[in-house]
Amino acid sequence: MKLPLAMLPENEEARVVEVRGGRGLVRRLSELGFTPGAKVKILFSNSPGPAIVDVRGSRIALGRGLLMRIMVDSEADS
Repeated sequence: MKLPLAMLPENEEARVVEVRGGRGLVRRLSELGFTPGAKVKILFSNSPGPAIVDVRGSRIALGRGLLMRIMVDSEADS
């Protein structure tokens, strides 16, 4: 099921499907590891604030607005 990364429950793995945004935002998030097919997991979420995300072995803190632009598939590993 495709949903924004912000809606993924803590400690559940998913795969990045797409990043929605302008060229600069897509490039920056790609540089951080958020590319299609990458496994991601929310390690800590301070809803409605920022969250700590594990992506490609790195822990990255992202705000809720950016998390809403990263679309993931939570059933990709099923």
